[in-house]
Amino acid sequence: MAYADLFRLDGRRVAVVGGASGIGRESVRALAAHGAEVVVADRDAQGAQETARLAAGERPAPGAGTGAVSACTLDVLDDAAVREAVAGWGELDGLVVTVGANVRKRIADYTPSDFDRVIGLNLRAYLTLVQSVAPGMAERGRGSVVGLASMRAFQVEAGQSVYAASKAGLVQLLRTAAAEWGPRGVRFNAVAPGVVRTPLTDQIAADPQWYDAYAQASALGRWAGAEEIAGAVAYLVSDASTYVTGSVLSVDGGWTAVDGRFEPSL
Repeated sequence: MAYADLFRLDGRRVAVVGGASGIGRESVRALAAHGAEVVVADRDAQGAQETARLAAGERPAPGAGTGAVSACTLDVLDDAAVREAVAGWGELDGLVVTVGANVRKRIADYTPSDFDRVIGLNLRAYLTLVQSVAPGMAERGRGSVVGLASMRAFQVEAGQSVYAASKAGLVQLLRTAAAEWGPRGVRFNAVAPGVVRTPLTDQIAADPQWYDAYAQASALGRWAGAEEIAGAVAYLVSDASTYVTGSVLSVDGGWTAVDGRFEPSL
């Protein structure tokens, strides 16, 4: 085992779906910095191009070069477009999916269109992507698929019903995929972030009291930056995690450990 190269991704080709901003963008930068050739796929063409530009400028480790980074416009809710895009990407060693949406409403106020939007991006899109990518990985006997779940897959609050349900469903989808494709060398894992400052959390961040309450609910007493999730993604794609599959890696600042509760004076 060459431990010095454990996290290197030289010669690996990875697609990051949802890479135009937030955790997706930082994941692309981390993967490229470790030497991977990365395809940045997103409906936001301009954002994907900007991510590719940023990632191409990452400094490589001494003695190693970063792989090429390219951008691809993709609507993950268009099944035919997904299959066509995957076919054009060529052989993939890794797939990272960070697309997602949240509509914060109480259950009584949820509309069918709200439900369809959240389930479509947070769960339905994963099905098509996995179906399109996993068989090719299985033929080659290796591959790593990483999905972005959430601590809300395990711990909920009012207004998070469909989002939490979709993330719990994603965890079980990836675990089942791990069982089905594991014998052929393909790994499936989820990363479950806590509160992360991204465009998805703009509604919370705009309210100072809400923002502070979320910060204080974790063991570390603060929000995460998107770059703090990228390391977990790179780990799960790399050879450092070759015996990790069907798992959920929580990167939540200890929120679920302390249960997000107020700590009284004792």
